[in-house]
Amino acid sequence: MTAVVAGAGLAGSEAAWQLAERGVDVTLCDMKPASRTRAHHSPHFCELCCSNSLRGNHITAAPGLLKEELRRVGSMVVECADASAVPAGSALAVDREAFSLAVTQRLLSHPRITVVCEELTRLPPQRPLIVATGPLTSGALARDISSFLGGAEFLHFHDAAAPLVAAESVDMTKAYFGSRHGKGQDDYLNCPMDKECYKALRQALCEAERAPLSHGDGEEPPAFFEGCLPVEEMARRGEDTLRFGPLRPIGLRDGAGRSAYAVAQLRRDNAAGSVYNLVGFQTRLTFARQKRAFSLIPALANAEYLRFGVMHRNTYIDSPRLLTSSFEVRAAPGVYFAGQLTGVEGYVESIASGLTAALGKPFPEDTALGALGRYISDPRAEDFQPMNINFGLFPPPPPHVPKHAKKQALAERALMSLGRYLDEEMILP
Repeated sequence: MTAVVAGAGLAGSEAAWQLAERGVDVTLCDMKPASRTRAHHSPHFCELCCSNSLRGNHITAAPGLLKEELRRVGSMVVECADASAVPAGSALAVDREAFSLAVTQRLLSHPRITVVCEELTRLPPQRPLIVATGPLTSGALARDISSFLGGAEFLHFHDAAAPLVAAESVDMTKAYFGSRHGKGQDDYLNCPMDKECYKALRQALCEAERAPLSHGDGEEPPAFFEGCLPVEEMARRGEDTLRFGPLRPIGLRDGAGRSAYAVAQLRRDNAAGSVYNLVGFQTRLTFARQKRAFSLIPALANAEYLRFGVMHRNTYIDSPRLLTSSFEVRAAPGVYFAGQLTGVEGYVESIASGLTAALGKPFPEDTALGALGRYISDPRAEDFQPMNINFGLFPPPPPHVPKHAKKQALAERALMSLGRYLDEEMILP
């Protein structure tokens, strides 16, 4: 038996590896390096197009619990992420180039994985098939997928990425290293602002010209993903929205012990520390307006931008009507979907969906892996929207658990449940 995996992003790479490790021959199809979407910059697989981190590592945060579960199930992609980690306090951030290269080398060197570099325009006829072509699935293939799913229309929302700046161009006389809002190590570069500066920045963001949406996505206003709002959209929502969001100054003091009215934070984007990401500054502004607005932050007055922020459409299917909790198409056994195309939002969630699809069986609902599968397959969902893993998706803890201990209780229950499941199902390779 030969399985086909379409797409070598986070979900497809994990799915291909899991199948191959279980003795299945895999044909892994990906458009790179022959062709790329506008979000691709590297010829390697599993590219992180946005430099957001893989989020928290502690199990009392749902993303941290999901990563721990993935480690225990043997996730190759998370293993490569851990090996490529760069300092980011309590979060897992990676050197994107090192991470992508590591995953690519693992896939290319596996004796049961055959990589075919071509852009698919139709779904392959082979079964089993895992479709993990991502939120920017090309037009011809997207139309074929829609036809295959019975004409089910794609849903979509608009997502945005933050700018990257050269570390050496940041004015360090007006910046200092610190933690993420008082938590973790001093891995973030903090750029303080006084009230006058903050108000000028907010006004510039509210008034700045926005770039047109691509791929004919001209509807106004666009449907944003609430977990990744453009910075100018946050600015328009209220005078203090940014100060309670990405510019929150809580827990941050400079070397002299002084706090600021607002603080922009930069996170290391590579292991060398030569590139930094403006945390929370995903944007749709034109490049010229981005540079003008962000230069109002004193430490970034003369910053060199290695990449400006961009906005694009992410596409996903109506999974609750189409998929089971193991990501299999209800009406087409042997065909699975994985990754952001299913409506899971986030890097870690995409990895989890690829692993679940490869195994072909759901995890217990009280685990993070199982809660994610349950969310995308619940036919009762009336307004299905992309979702990050969160504890609201889990069955509630016993009623006697106090509120302050709820997350710890949910995490401990999940890991115990996962351990029993792995022992009973014997799914580890």
